[in-house]
Amino acid sequence: MNNRKKPILQVKNLSVDFPIHKQTIKAVQDVSFDLYAGETLCVVGESGSGKSVTARAILQLIVNPGKIMQGELLFESLEGAVDIAQLDKKGKQIRKIRGNEIAMIFQEPMTSLSPVHTIGHQLVEAILLHNDISKAEAKSQAAELLRRVKIPNPEQALNSYSFEFSGGMRQRAMIAMALSCKPKVLIADEPTTALDVTTQAEILDLIAELQKDEEMAVLFITHDMGVVAQIADRVMVMYRGQKIEDGLVQQVLEQPKEAYTKALLNSVLKLETPPMHAKPDAKPKTIIDVKDLKLQFSSGGGLFKKPTLVVKAIDGVNLTINEGERLGIVGESGSGKTTLGRSLLGIYPPNEGVINYTRKTGEIIQIEKANKATLKSIYGEMRMIFQDPHSSLNPRMTIFETIAEPLRANTDMSMAQMRDRVQFLLEKVGMPSEVANRYPHAFSGGQRQRICIARAIALNPRVIIADEPTSALDVSLRHQVLDLMLNLQKEFGIAYIFISHDISVVRYFCDRVAVMEKGKIVEIGDVAQICDAPQHPYTQKLISSVPRPDLKYRKKPLLQTTMAYGDV
Repeated sequence: MNNRKKPILQVKNLSVDFPIHKQTIKAVQDVSFDLYAGETLCVVGESGSGKSVTARAILQLIVNPGKIMQGELLFESLEGAVDIAQLDKKGKQIRKIRGNEIAMIFQEPMTSLSPVHTIGHQLVEAILLHNDISKAEAKSQAAELLRRVKIPNPEQALNSYSFEFSGGMRQRAMIAMALSCKPKVLIADEPTTALDVTTQAEILDLIAELQKDEEMAVLFITHDMGVVAQIADRVMVMYRGQKIEDGLVQQVLEQPKEAYTKALLNSVLKLETPPMHAKPDAKPKTIIDVKDLKLQFSSGGGLFKKPTLVVKAIDGVNLTINEGERLGIVGESGSGKTTLGRSLLGIYPPNEGVINYTRKTGEIIQIEKANKATLKSIYGEMRMIFQDPHSSLNPRMTIFETIAEPLRANTDMSMAQMRDRVQFLLEKVGMPSEVANRYPHAFSGGQRQRICIARAIALNPRVIIADEPTSALDVSLRHQVLDLMLNLQKEFGIAYIFISHDISVVRYFCDRVAVMEKGKIVEIGDVAQICDAPQHPYTQKLISSVPRPDLKYRKKPLLQTTMAYGDV
């Protein structure tokens, strides 16, 4: 077996500070760890724990005003041992290491890929930067890299732009770029968080395959303990800038030592053990009835030309939503989940089909035919919670103004009544009323999502369409937000349409589940039946792709070694 006594990267007593205004944020405090060739070290922890800052420090990519205050970053480079912490972050030496010997994959590929240059141009540029070869040879290597990361028609894909790729293909292109110079170390910062489960499984398999071929060390940052259980050899847990615990994956997941690690794992296990779902009434009252819904988007063409591309976003959907139920809609990116949710609100008018909404009065409204005034009145009864709480809150509006906005637009409440109502809503979502005069930037992701929920329930809605409401949250916050939504349902009788690609969240939260593929509902049924005994091949593929936070489902052999990381 390999001798691991000499690590390829040693991080010793790393501390990183961000001096902001009159205070200093200690983002990383005295963190030490080793990384060995051919192994995967997963770094886990909540947002703000220092995971990404630690990773960026290794490549001297910390944004201003951040600064490495102390520590060593000892790397076995091609030119000999070097302390990266002592290098000029704009100098030649660090530029030789970046991308060439240590590569990084970022969470959001669209922020890393140029929208104005082709994928081929960017790949060729990365290859030429570190290799003394001709442009023709670099282009040939670029096509081979795209083939290796399983992008179809690689020669043709070289001429494509990033916005023409799906999320999974963009991430594959980023991996191809990161691996273009066969790095010794790959740093992957939440590379699969925004991807659906099937694409995530493909990306994880791809990284594992390339790691095996190149004996590459992988530093993988994630908050998904299912991913950790499947790919990690060792795990490091971070909290508030400090290393709390580290060890072999089997030790950290099955015998954690620290209270924080136990709490983190308990949050995951809670989602794995769904609460008892109440049985629906024998004759549930239908609120929304969707019949033969079709919606297509056209692109290309000009003023007098026909569209060159027609996408069937919704292709003949039939669906009912009952009073007080929680209906989950799952599927891969591009399956039509979000488009369906927005169509139910009249945001996207369908090409064909009927959306009947039954109001409290018993009046039936056809949403696809409703005028603006009718839709406005319905928006008091049907509300939406969006995926990203940061972008769905106006940074220039106080929390009071944000939550009071639907009250101001849809009621004739006085200012005093609105203040009382906002105070009541904040208390309902577990926020102190004194935060009403603060702005969104002062809150964490979980707190922002609570504010979004308070805004959604301001008008006592009957239906809330929740579009990936927990995907931007840490695992420790997810069940808190889900439990909050469940409690609000019990109190106000809200029906939820819950759109998600996270099967564990859907299993925990929903009563029924509809599975979408290419604009169609391919299977619908009770949550237990869909998650535990799926009938359709697509649903089976979806469920089997979910990484489980349990080592018994792991395919990769477990690393057996001592904590000294000697011979294995």
